[in-house]
Parts: sequence; structure tokens; C-alpha cells
Amino acid sequence: MSRVTRLLGYLALVVASVAVLLPFYWMVVSSLKTNNEVFTVPVKWWPESPQWHNYLDIWTRSDMTRWLGNTVLLSVVVTLLQVLTGSFAAYGFAKVRFPGRDLLFLAYIGTLAVPWQSYMIPQFVLLSKMHLSDTRWSIIAIQAFGALGVFLMKQFYESIPDELLDAARIDGMSEYGIYRRIMLPLSTPALASLALITLVNTWNDFLGPLLYLRSSDLWTIQLGLRTFISQYSAEYALIMTGSVLSVLPIVVIFLLGQRYFVEGVATTGLKG
Repeated sequence: MSRVTRLLGYLALVVASVAVLLPFYWMVVSSLKTNNEVFTVPVKWWPESPQWHNYLDIWTRSDMTRWLGNTVLLSVVVTLLQVLTGSFAAYGFAKVRFPGRDLLFLAYIGTLAVPWQSYMIPQFVLLSKMHLSDTRWSIIAIQAFGALGVFLMKQFYESIPDELLDAARIDGMSEYGIYRRIMLPLSTPALASLALITLVNTWNDFLGPLLYLRSSDLWTIQLGLRTFISQYSAEYALIMTGSVLSVLPIVVIFLLGQRYFVEGVATTGLKG
């Protein structure tokens, strides 16, 4: 590769990075402005006098503590359940032989092609008849299982040699013991990738909580911000402040776990 080609590649990456990061930078900077400065023309890329008190006002003028608490609770519970159910089912599909395994796996993965909007009404009716509507259990029930997690974990488990598991079976270890003592420790990168994907999806979910969580004390950060925007439609700086607070936890978690995420995405495509 010539030096000019490499330089052009680096330049393209820089331009793409700026295009992706610029809206986030504008959001953060706008959270430190006054309302009149947010949409000034030309754009002020840094406020003349940063309004740090916006990050205090948002807590007193909204129920941010409750919204974040509900979001953290649902995100953690759903993530733990999806990691557990996804890895356990993937181990069965990848390493346990039983009649109809491949057909069942294809049928299960085929659900990824069905949009949630096509069956959310019968699902809502079912959960309402089970008296789970307007409770946190409704969100947990519809998101505790995911075909994507099973697919990712199965791809990773297939890269683990069967001889390792056969040796454990000869030594008398049960399938549950193999899953807990061998498969889980070896699949840390894949588990981290699945956990991060699930956490982000649950944290950013809007339509699910909008359908099922009608009580204000159950609202997540996404529903809470929607209500805050409708009440303070002219408080642009505070709206940006709430948006920053809703994004910040996910950004921190992703930065802390990006090494495992990249490694997990790379290894889930390997074949044993």
C-alpha cells in the first residue's frame, strides 16, 4: 500500500470520526449554554459562560433519580437474564446432540426476521391477561430471552474443541458442570459482547416501556425525558442536559468494556 493511499485512508477515517462525534459534542456543549445560546447562528462551539448549574437544575426540576433508578434496574436484570438464558441455550444447540436440534435452532433464529411490531399487540394482550401490564415484570418477560444472544454464543461455543468436553464427560462431569466450569470461563469475551449489546438495547428502549409502563413511578429515562420535553419545551439547555445524562452511563460502560466487545465480536465468527 502506497503512502498516499494510506494517507487518504487515515483522512477518510478522521472525517468519518468527526461526522459521528460532532453531534455528541454539540449536545454536550449545548447542555452548558443558556436557552438563547443553543440555536444561535453562527453556532457557538463553546459557551461564553458555561452554565454548570444546569446539571443541578435537572435533578430538582425533574424526577431524574427515579428514572435512572428504574432504567438501571431493568437494564441489569434483563442483561443478566439474557446472558444466562442465551449462553445456556447456545450450549445445548452447539454441544448437546438431540433429535431435531438443527431444525429447532433454525426456527428459533428465524424469529429474528419477524419485526416486533407485527406481534406486539397479541403480546400486549397476553401480558395484560397475565396481569403483568404496568409492572416491571412485563419488560423483563419480553426481553429476558433473545435469539440474537443464542446465535452469538452458539457461534463462539462451536470454536471450542469437542475433545475438551468429551474429556470432561469421561471424568464424570455432568452437562451442567461442563457449562458452568468450562464453557462460561472460556467465553468471557462473548459474554461481555452479549451483555453490552443487551444493556444498550434495554437502556435505549422506548417503545416497550411506552406500551407497558403507564405509572409515572415506573418510567425509564427515555419515557421521563419525553415527558420532560413536553413540559419544558422551551428549556433547550436542560433538555440537552437530560440527554447527556441519559447517554453518559452507556458511553462509560462501553469505554470500559470495549476490549472485550471487540474480542467477542471477532471470535463469535470463528468455527472450531
